[in-house]
Amino acid sequence: MPEINESNTVTNNAPAATSATTTTTTTTTATTPAGSAGQAIAHESAAKHVSGEAVYVDDMMAPTGTLHAYVGLSTVAHAVVSSMSLAAVKNAEGVVDVITRDDIPGIVDIGSVFPGDPLMVGIGDTVEFHGQVLFALAATSYAAARRAARLAKIEYTALPAHLTIEEGLAAESFVRPAHYQSRGNAQEGLRTADQRLQGELQIGGQEQMYLEGQASLCVPEEDGGMLVYSSTQNPTEGQKLVAEVLKVDLHKVTVDTRRMGGAFGGKETHANQWACLAAILARRTRRAVKLRLARGDDMRATGKRHHFLSRYDVGFDNEGQIQALDLMLAGGCGMSPDLSDAIVDRAMFHSDNAYYLPQVAIAGHRVKTNTVSNTAFRGFGGPQGMVAIEDVIDAIARSTGRDPLDVRKSNLYSAEGGRDVTHYGQTIEQHVLPMLMERLEETSDYRARRESIRTFNASNSVLKKGIALTPVKFGISFTVQHLNQAGALLHVYTDGSVQLNHGGTEMGQGLYTKVAQVVAQELQIDISNIRCTATRTDKVPNTSPTAASSGSDINGMAALDAARTLRQRLIAFACEHFSVAEDAVVFSPNQVSVGEQAFTFAEFVNLAYRQRISLSATGFYRTPKIHYDRETASGRPFYYFANGAAVSEVVVDTLTGEYRVERVDICHDVGNSLNPAIDIGQIEGGFIQGMGWLTSEELAWDTSGRLTTVGPATYKIPAIGDTPPIFNVELLPDSPNAEATIFRSKAVGEPPLMLAISVWSALRDAISSMADYRVHPKLDTPATPERVLMACESLRSRSS
Repeated sequence: MPEINESNTVTNNAPAATSATTTTTTTTTATTPAGSAGQAIAHESAAKHVSGEAVYVDDMMAPTGTLHAYVGLSTVAHAVVSSMSLAAVKNAEGVVDVITRDDIPGIVDIGSVFPGDPLMVGIGDTVEFHGQVLFALAATSYAAARRAARLAKIEYTALPAHLTIEEGLAAESFVRPAHYQSRGNAQEGLRTADQRLQGELQIGGQEQMYLEGQASLCVPEEDGGMLVYSSTQNPTEGQKLVAEVLKVDLHKVTVDTRRMGGAFGGKETHANQWACLAAILARRTRRAVKLRLARGDDMRATGKRHHFLSRYDVGFDNEGQIQALDLMLAGGCGMSPDLSDAIVDRAMFHSDNAYYLPQVAIAGHRVKTNTVSNTAFRGFGGPQGMVAIEDVIDAIARSTGRDPLDVRKSNLYSAEGGRDVTHYGQTIEQHVLPMLMERLEETSDYRARRESIRTFNASNSVLKKGIALTPVKFGISFTVQHLNQAGALLHVYTDGSVQLNHGGTEMGQGLYTKVAQVVAQELQIDISNIRCTATRTDKVPNTSPTAASSGSDINGMAALDAARTLRQRLIAFACEHFSVAEDAVVFSPNQVSVGEQAFTFAEFVNLAYRQRISLSATGFYRTPKIHYDRETASGRPFYYFANGAAVSEVVVDTLTGEYRVERVDICHDVGNSLNPAIDIGQIEGGFIQGMGWLTSEELAWDTSGRLTTVGPATYKIPAIGDTPPIFNVELLPDSPNAEATIFRSKAVGEPPLMLAISVWSALRDAISSMADYRVHPKLDTPATPERVLMACESLRSRSS
């Protein structure tokens, strides 16, 4: 395993901003190579992104004769397919081939963890959601393929459908068994508590709305091979499923992913179906086949963030400190298990957020509904668990009459009094949040603004302001243990240039840039000398998905392992060749000194090559310490926790429900930042995406189970105008990770999304002011203007 070289750590010094966005400065020495770890450099494809030069799957120069595939989708939510007439499809202009379930050479079910996801539904099979794939075709043009797909005549025998979580719960319809976590005697704690409250919250889902839709290009190769260009977060799983569908060995399938135009979890498992269908058509026609879904069909046929139903019974003392909690979390999983077991588990893990729960019972249900199978989304269940407990905290604050921030602070995990162990048995070893929240409370002027807002609300009957400071404690690691591993491949060429490959995929989050910075740091060369090539299953095999915020952690460590292997090999060569001790060989920016002699890096590696020294190395890393026993519901599922907090201020028009986010202040802990510029961008983007989930992004189905929000005209993601005019972001300074992560950094992909809970809590704060802050208004998510207005009307009617 690689060891962390403490001399490679960097220091981030970021004062709070007064407006716009803070950029964090980084202190480095003059001897640091350009672009190495800790420096705030641009994303390696930034210029290509904004100029349009970045090549995505649909932009690739396809082979001559490439066919275009499309799919036929079901128009009912739950039914048996009685008949399927495809004659008009086959005879349509440009159509070359049509396939159904019976034409699949190998496996039919492509469920990633558990069965339940048929590649296509055939005659006699049961359709489980509106938009399920019935057949696929290949045609000479994209337009011809889409036109032909509409010509099928399908007959169904209708079955009753469960479309809501409540219907699924009532029918005891589940995709996987329930899981339970507990500590102490929650029922006894509730019985003896000073105060007690019950409540319920509907937590909405979210469409990933990646800019680049689902796309795959499959090119048949000799000896039955298949080259798959796929917009996927999980090339290895794509390789495995394409091979199993084609009924060939894995070594005959290569998956190549250079970049994705966004993914957010929606391409972790749900990219596989389109690659498999294109591969079958490519095998049958012996021509390259591209499959790209139109936006509306993409939204109908692929999974979203799980919507949840939360029900709680909480006991607490008169100061608002929780004494006992009974919490039920029911995740709406859709028609199949997909990743729901792990997603609901993570919701349960994060149902404490940052708070110690002395006596607690948590039930997690995986509810089956006749809707598209929900899947991974940034946060992977964690956000839903956190919203559930923050709902509880706000309710306690209203009941006790205390400032919600004071209630939050009094419930935080603490190193004192035995309040440092989670309900699943993991000890909190680095208590960052108390200090971080105090810092943010001061830099954001929370107390003064709270008083100013109270004064404003007392003198305004229509417009009401609200403010909230909420924390985030997010566990980092895959909760499925074996996924916490990564590999890397590093080549040094005789001109001193370096080619880097690893198992992580680039979806705009800057992973390629960060990992290249790690190699630049270790080899002491400018990052301009390093090229990170497309993620390919024939270069680094058996990779884990790029998910769970682990991309930089595990792939960075694997690349560091490869770079250190090469560096040690070069040092050993120098010692033997020049007859010197190891400490006489010094790597400095773009050169290597051996005693009194100095070589450029290129000269040195060229010399090593001429002495027949291998300039290629692999690296490997597996995350230590993590384990979880589902039988006892205890363990250490996370290597460490990332922390942050946000203060959001809103103003609400209580007569219309319209509102505006006026100011946001964030302090977030990324340890020793690998790249402050990228980390700031991730925090900004994650916050805005979380704000969209909690406020404007509403998914809607009609009574037949048909998704009606199938594009930007009906599904509202945040626009630039929704960005708060004052948006201050600070990286917590002087807070290296206590665990031996890559240069003591912390993950930053998912945790910032949950900072947006502060916006939702601030909206409730504003509405609650209509009842002198003593009523906890019901405000399900997303908190659309309609729901805000209903909450306002509810309080208005109570006061009258």
